[in-house]
Amino acid sequence: MASSPCSSVNFDSGLEIKTRSVEQTLIPLVSQITTLINHKDKPKKSERTQQAIQRVGQAVSVAVGRFVAVGEAIAVENEELKEEMGMACFEARRAGDAIAQLTDVGTAVTPPVDGRTTVFSDRTGMVKAARMLLSSVTKVLVLADRIVIKQIITSRNKVLVTLEQLEKVSTFQEFVQIFSQFGNQMVEFAHLTGDRQNDLKDENKKARMAAARAVLEKCTMMLLTASKTCLRHPDCESARINKDAVFHRMRFALEQVMEIVTDARPCGETKVLPLSIYTGIKDFKSNVEGLREGLYLLPHQALSGQLEAVVERTEDFTDSAYTSHEHREGILQLCQLARQDTDQLITAWMEAKQSLNAKEATEEMELSILKTCQSVYELRRELHKVAVGRAADLLKLHAEHLPLRALKASGGEGNLEAVAEYARTLGEQKEQLVETCRLLCHVSGTEPLEITCIHAEETFHVIGPQIISAAQTLALHPSSKIAKENLDVFCEAWESQLCDMAVLLREINDVFEGRRGDKRAYVSLPRPGKHSANLKTVKAVKLDAEEQSTIAKLGLELRLLTSDMDTEVEKWEDQEHDIVRQGQSLSSMAYSMYLFTRGEGLLKTTMDLFHQAEVLSEEGLQLCSSLHTFSTQLMDEEKVVVLSEMEKLMGLCQQLQMGVRTPVQGKTATFQKVDSSIQNTRAIITVVIYLLPVCNKIVRKYKSERSSLGSPQSWRDRQSSTAVKDDVLNGKNSNGFGVKSLEQHMANLTFLESK
Repeated sequence: MASSPCSSVNFDSGLEIKTRSVEQTLIPLVSQITTLINHKDKPKKSERTQQAIQRVGQAVSVAVGRFVAVGEAIAVENEELKEEMGMACFEARRAGDAIAQLTDVGTAVTPPVDGRTTVFSDRTGMVKAARMLLSSVTKVLVLADRIVIKQIITSRNKVLVTLEQLEKVSTFQEFVQIFSQFGNQMVEFAHLTGDRQNDLKDENKKARMAAARAVLEKCTMMLLTASKTCLRHPDCESARINKDAVFHRMRFALEQVMEIVTDARPCGETKVLPLSIYTGIKDFKSNVEGLREGLYLLPHQALSGQLEAVVERTEDFTDSAYTSHEHREGILQLCQLARQDTDQLITAWMEAKQSLNAKEATEEMELSILKTCQSVYELRRELHKVAVGRAADLLKLHAEHLPLRALKASGGEGNLEAVAEYARTLGEQKEQLVETCRLLCHVSGTEPLEITCIHAEETFHVIGPQIISAAQTLALHPSSKIAKENLDVFCEAWESQLCDMAVLLREINDVFEGRRGDKRAYVSLPRPGKHSANLKTVKAVKLDAEEQSTIAKLGLELRLLTSDMDTEVEKWEDQEHDIVRQGQSLSSMAYSMYLFTRGEGLLKTTMDLFHQAEVLSEEGLQLCSSLHTFSTQLMDEEKVVVLSEMEKLMGLCQQLQMGVRTPVQGKTATFQKVDSSIQNTRAIITVVIYLLPVCNKIVRKYKSERSSLGSPQSWRDRQSSTAVKDDVLNGKNSNGFGVKSLEQHMANLTFLESK
C-alpha cells in the first residue's frame, strides 16, 4: 500500500507481506510509531505534549504485550513454529518496553536551561527500537499466517485422500458413504480458500485462485454424476472416460490452489503468463516515451525488435479462419503504419543523438514519438474491436444452446449417429470459443483479466469433450436417468461458462474504455446533495475482510443476474424503448454494487452503496411507471400478467428505498443494512429478468400484427419455464462450491434407477 502509513517508516523485516489482513494489522502500529518519530523534529515540548507522547508510548507497549501473548499461545499450539515464534515475541516485547521507556518523561535526560524536558534525546535508540518492533511484529504475523496456510494444506490433503477413495469405489452404498464425507470436506476447503482469496494482496494470485476454485465448484457436481453413471454402467467406456477426466481436472485444480497458497511451483518453475499483445504494446510505448528523458537508454534495434514481436503476435488474428478479410487487411495496414512511424522515430532519434547540443528530444523527435504512440494505439483499438466483436457475435449465436439440446435429444433417443454429428458441431463451436478466448487474452488490458481469459479457454477446451462422452453414454443407455442427469450437469457447466464469458467481455470493455467499475456514464455516484437528505445520520464506513467475504458471496449471484439481464436486453430490436433503457440502467447500477462486494469500482464505502441503492430504487419505480403505460395497450390476459409483476417490482423498490433511508448506528447494524440492500437489489433484478422477455415477446407479436399471445396453455407453459429459470438463478450459491446444489444431489444418493 503505497499510501499507507507502512511507507512512512523505513524498516526491513526481511519478510514479504502477502495478505491484506497482516498489512491492515500493522497499519495502526506503524501510525503510532510514526507519530512518535515525527516528534524528533521538535526537541522542545510542553508538559502536555510530553504526557501525550508518553501515553502513546505506553499504549504501544500495552498493545504489544497483548499481541505477544496471543503469539505465544499460538506457539504453544504449534510445535513446529515454537522456536521462531518465541524469538519473534521476545524481540517484540523487548522493543515495546524500550519504546515505553524512551517516551517516559520520568526517565528523560536533564532538562535544558528553559526548564522544559527534551524527550527523544536518544534518537538513535528510538529509531532502533521502532525498527525492531515493526520487524518482530511483522514476523509474528507472518508466522501466524503460516498456520492458515497449514490449515488449507491439511484440508486439501483430506480432500485428496477421500478423492482417491471415491475413484476406487465399486458399490453404490460405499460411494454414498464416502461422498457424504467428501462433500463436507469440500465445503470446509471452499471456506478456507475463499477467505484466503479475499485476503491476498496480489491481484494476479487472486484471479488464479478464483479460476481454480471455479473449476472445483463445477467439478464437484460433475464428479457426483459421473461417478454415479460409472457405477450404474460399469462396462461403459465413454462413462469411464467421462469420470476419469473429472478426477484429473479436480486434482489439477487442487494443485493450482496449493501453488498459490504456498507460493511454490513444481521443480522451481516460475508461473509466467503468455505475453499478450496488450502487454507488448504497453512495454513498447513505455520505451518510446522514455526516449524523451534519455537519448541513450537503449539501442534502436531493441525498439524495432519490440514492435516486431507485437506484430508477430497479431498473426493470431490475421491467420484465423474466422477473421473477415476486411478486418485482416485493416490489421495488416495498421501494423505497416506502426513500422513506418517507428522507422521515422528511429531516424529522428539517431539525428538527435548525433547532435552535440541535443540533451533532450528535439521537436521532430517529439512529433515522431507522438505519431508512433498513436499508431500502436490504433492497432490496439482495431484488435480490441475484432476480438470483442467476435466474442459478442459468438455469444449471440450460441445463446439458444442448439448443439446441447440436439445432443440431449439424440442421446435420449439412443441415436449414436446423430450424437456423432452434433458432437462435431459442438467441437467446431468449442474451437471457435477457445480461439476467441485467446484473442480476448491479447486485448484484456490487465493481467487478472488475462488469467480469467486463459481459464475460460481451458474450460471450453476441457468441457467440450466431456459433454460428448456424456452424450455417448446416454445414447448407449437411453433409458438411464442417471446418464441423462450426468449430461445435464455438463451442459449446465458449459452454459455457465458462456455466462461468465459475457461478464468477462464486459469487464474487458470497461478497462479499454477507461471506466472499469463504472459500466456506463450514468452509473456514477449520485451528485452531492441530490440523494443525501435522508442519509445524514449514516456514517460512511468500509467493510472489514470478514464482512467483505460474506457480502462477496451475495455479490456473485448479483453478477450472474446482471449478465442474464444484459442478455435479455440485447434480444430487443428497439434498444431505445423505455423498458430497455431503464433495464440497462438497473443492470449497470446492480453491477456497480457487485463490484462493491469485491472491493472494486467507484463505490468505496457503505454510504456510497446506500446512495447507489437509492438511485436504483428510483430507477426501478420509473420502470414501474413505464410498465404501467405499456400495460394500457395490452389485452386483458397480457395486462394482468404485466401489472402483477409490476406491482411486485414496485413493492420491492419501495422496500429497498425505505431500507437505505433508515438510519442505523453501529457496525453490526450497518453490515445488516448492506446485506439487506444487496438482497433487495437481487430480488428487483430477478423480477426485471422475468419481465423483459415477456414484454419483448408482446412487442414482437404486436409488431407482426397478431392480436394474442396464443392459447392459455402456451402462456402457462412459458410461465412455468420462466419460473424454473428463476429457481436456477436463485439457487446458484458461490459459497462452498455450490453447496445448495450439492445438498440437493446428496439427498438423491439413496437410490439408483432400476432401468
